[in-house]
This record gives sequence, structure tokens and C-alpha cells, in this order.
Amino acid sequence: MNTSNPRIGVIGTGAIGGFYGLMLARAGFEVHLLLRSEFEAVQRNGLQVDSAVHGSMQMNIAAYADAADMPACDWLLVGAKTTSNAELAPLIATVAAPQAKVVLLQNGLGVEEQLRPLLPDHLHLLGGLCFICVNREAPGVIRHQSLGAVNLGYHSGPAVDQAQRQAIVEAGAALFHAAGIDSQAMTDLAQARWQKLVWNVPYNGLSVLLRASTTPLMADTDSRALIQALMAEVVQGARACGHELPQGYAEHLFAVTQKMPDYWPSMYHDFTQQRPLELAAIYAEPLARAQAAGCELPKIQALYQALAFIDRQVASRGKPAPTTTPL
Repeated sequence: MNTSNPRIGVIGTGAIGGFYGLMLARAGFEVHLLLRSEFEAVQRNGLQVDSAVHGSMQMNIAAYADAADMPACDWLLVGAKTTSNAELAPLIATVAAPQAKVVLLQNGLGVEEQLRPLLPDHLHLLGGLCFICVNREAPGVIRHQSLGAVNLGYHSGPAVDQAQRQAIVEAGAALFHAAGIDSQAMTDLAQARWQKLVWNVPYNGLSVLLRASTTPLMADTDSRALIQALMAEVVQGARACGHELPQGYAEHLFAVTQKMPDYWPSMYHDFTQQRPLELAAIYAEPLARAQAAGCELPKIQALYQALAFIDRQVASRGKPAPTTTPL
């Protein structure tokens, strides 16, 4: 394992993976990108990030269409959607060096539990919670509007001692810090994932259901009230499952969103591009865990059922979904 200058691989080089991969490469780290449909564009033109925070950046970073061609990596950032998790394990096993750290930069609950049984025992599995407004504009072109923090937590692997686990998480946070990205080492990954749901549950789902980005959602009295009610249910569900979120956390995220530039959440982009929605990890799993703990979340349940209907309709028709041009 290379600890002084670790080799970093990115699996799922979309908006999230591409942004963090470029930032790490810009900081001097050896970065390798695994791509599919965008491979030729990135190989030809490099990776470009147009950032309202860091300016316009373009770099030629080692890119691959096949995981078998990549060198063994000490850290792997997985930016692929949770809907493709069944396909990830063989790719990770091919690219990971012995004792590699695998960081799932994904939303929702249960993503680590889903992937862990499919991975070699020698790999460390971490969760990464990204607080960022970023989207893909074109092949190899990423637009970064604001924020960017990554909070990391250890899930499972050969490090059984809490001190060892925390040291690995802090080493990951140090990589992001070196790239100019805020990052915190979380002692409780499960609680951190519930905290991220406080934002993801209302804004992702409502953007699809109401065809609205954050600014109009925050400007309307009824949608504001619905957002706050959904946030409160996430906090309630977390508490029922044994995770007491920080006092005023939902109110803090609500206020942060009020000040954000207008943003279309990732689920809306998945919807308009006819990709499966990440409903299992963001809605079904939290609802199931809360219900198992004796807690009903009726507003989240209704939102999930409406989104599941939309998802099935788009899949069955095989036609482009109605779109609204992002601002």
C-alpha cells in the first residue's frame, strides 16, 4: 500500500466522481478514471469542470474504458449510482490493490450492506457523504455550482479496532483536504447517512414530482411546508432507529438551501434522461428501517409511492420523459 503518494481510482466518473477526481489530480495525486460512454471524449479533450467556486479547470487525466487496463489503486472513489451497485463488485475487485480503501460516494441507506458481501475481505469499505451542487453538462464537462464537502465514515473491513478505523477515515479526509475540499471524519456512518437523507428525501423527490428546482420549491408557501414536514419525518425515522440527529439540523439544511444558487437535484436529471431513480436507497430502505422500529412516516411513504409510479411509467413506455430545461 502506497501511503506517501497513494494511487487513486475513480469508478463512475460522472458529475460526482469527475469533480473529486479532477480536484485530487489538480492537487498532485495520481488519479485514474474508469469511464464508459464518456471515455472517448475525456481521452480526447481531458476532463473539464466549470466551477463557480474554483473557476474553470481542464486536465488530461489517465482514463480507461476497461477496469482490467487500470493499475492497482490504493483508494477507490465510487461515484456510480446506487442503481448499478450489482455491477460494481467485479470492477472494484479488479482495480483495488491489497488492503485498498473503497469509498462509496452514494446517497441513501444500505448501500454498503448491499456491496460488502460481494467484495474481497481484505478491502476496507467506507461511506462518503457529498454535500455539493454539481451536474454533468456534456461528455467530460461538469458544472459545479456550490458547496463540495465530503464526510467519511468507516463501514467494514479488516480494521476491527476503532482507532484503526478512525485513522483510515482521517487519512481519507486528509486527501480531500489536500485538494482544497472540506472533509470530516465521521465516527458514526449510519447516523451520517440519516443526516444526508434530511436533504435528499424532500428535494430529490419533489424535484421530480413537481418538476421544480430548489429556488421555486423554496419560494412557494406550500412546497416549503411540505419540505419541512418531510425533513421532520426523516429526523423522526432516524430517532426511531437509534440515531439522534444534532439539534436544529433540519432547520440548518433548510436555511442553507435558501441561500444556494438554483439547483436541479440529481434525481431530476436521472428522470429526464430516463435512468432508473434511486428509490431503493433513498426511500424504500429508510422506510423499511423506520417501520421495523415501529415508526410510520406517512408523507415520505406517499412521496415514495408517487415516485415509484413515475419510475415504472417511464420504464414501461420507453419514451423520453417530459422535461423542463434546467436554469
